[in-house]
Amino acid sequence: MTKKKLLIIIISLIILLTTGVILFAPYLNVLSVHNRKLEQQTFYSIDGYKKGFVISYTHSVNKGRVHDYYRHTKKDELELYKTSFVSYGAGIPEPEEMPGAVFTVKDNNYEISGINRVVPRLVMAVGLIAAHSITFDEAVEVNQKEFFLTDFFEPQTSIVFEFKKVSLITYIIHSL
Repeated sequence: MTKKKLLIIIISLIILLTTGVILFAPYLNVLSVHNRKLEQQTFYSIDGYKKGFVISYTHSVNKGRVHDYYRHTKKDELELYKTSFVSYGAGIPEPEEMPGAVFTVKDNNYEISGINRVVPRLVMAVGLIAAHSITFDEAVEVNQKEFFLTDFFEPQTSIVFEFKKVSLITYIIHSL
């Protein structure tokens, strides 16, 4: 074998290995939302990881929209850091229940910030009447794209929100 052929083989192997690592190594940080029972029913968002996300829903008692704001921690856990709502109802937290929380009256809603509730993952059931949705980067405040969870999962499906690392090919297949 000539030196030229050997060099071509080595370069080809380096290109194949590099391509394999780029496509298949889990290095992308994403927000993962998946069906708890059928994990192949999944979508990923890089923005959900980088910018945070907002889960919105219609409160079952007062019928107003509630917006829960999440971001990732240094340990890649979910932190509920703020909630906003139009009026109090069952399950809406009182600021006194959370040390450091700040209650603010806004023009069109109430806001509790400084909640700092950290969980490794969030499990919830998709509601039909609640009209659960997700937006990214505090998007509810700037009218960005709102994704309704019933467009991805059947009502009453148990879903999991968590941060994880995935490969580029996995992200391309399951990105939102």
